Amino acid sequence: MSASGPDDLVTIGVFARACGLTPSALRFYDDSGLSPAHIDPVTGYRYYSTTQRDRAATIRRLREIDVPLEAVTRMLSADRVEAARVLDEHVRLLHERAATAAAVAAELKASLPVQDRGSAVTLSARLLAEAVRQVRRAAAAEAEFPILTGILIEVGDGAVVLTATDRYRLSTRSLPAHTPDRAWTGVVSASELDAIGAALSPDAAAILRPDSGAVDIATPGLSARFAVLEGEYPDYRTMLDALPPARTRVVTRRDELFAVAEGPVDDTVRLVGASGQLTASVRDGPPQAVAARVDGPDVTLTFRRGNLLAALETAVGPDVMLDISAPDLPVVFRSATDGDLTTLAMPTASDI
Repeated sequence: MSASGPDDLVTIGVFARACGLTPSALRFYDDSGLSPAHIDPVTGYRYYSTTQRDRAATIRRLREIDVPLEAVTRMLSADRVEAARVLDEHVRLLHERAATAAAVAAELKASLPVQDRGSAVTLSARLLAEAVRQVRRAAAAEAEFPILTGILIEVGDGAVVLTATDRYRLSTRSLPAHTPDRAWTGVVSASELDAIGAALSPDAAAILRPDSGAVDIATPGLSARFAVLEGEYPDYRTMLDALPPARTRVVTRRDELFAVAEGPVDDTVRLVGASGQLTASVRDGPPQAVAARVDGPDVTLTFRRGNLLAALETAVGPDVMLDISAPDLPVVFRSATDGDLTTLAMPTASDI
């Protein structure tokens, strides 16, 4: 073993870049048959074998077509015939959804009336707009601390990371990208960035570059310049690292939990994970079973419905993972597909 790990293994960062994933996404897929080949017992560093690259690429490609984590796990552990059957069933459902979407789109259309080029990074305009929409809810609405009304853009290490926090909520989204050699950061107005996101063509590429106290974003036919907000942005990574390790982990279908929790935002929703099962109940309503995998001690959480719905609505991909340290500590919501999204949501006192 070398100073950094076993001689035939690579670090999580090197492995992530080789597979087209982010390190956070690799951690998300830990329970789906892509566990590290070695974890240093002293440092906790994760190492992967280069022989795991094909498996990682398979998981990435399956997630790109929205195959649920549960189905991914089954396919990777099944024989060829069963894996093909699961994949065929998923494709059939995708065709049904596409046909429905095409029909609805047809109906809707019928009813319609100065720059540092060496630091530029290019990524999908659709993914950029989606990431802005997902994290901006966590930005502060009031300008008491102007820096908190912005979105932090970080470019480097093979990813573009967008983060927003008002110190009570936090959302961070990473997008894999071919980043320049020189990393850079900038905090720009969340509302201004959100407004330009609606104007971006979903099929276009967006180019981001820093330039003289500003961040420029350009797509074919559109160019915008955003002033960098002054001030020191909170060290959100330290905030996340300071949370105790998760004692209970829940993996569930985002849409199913969202449907159960939907309703007036001021109400509360109680989630109970017990005996490997998950139930959800709202005011004056009976508990409803929600398909999920629950690992760890039994736990009961109560959320303001608006906070829970916001965390679910902005998740990426069909699945969401809840890492729970304690009922009175922030719950980490994780999801992953094109990159990954992490959101903190604070439980509240139960009044159901």
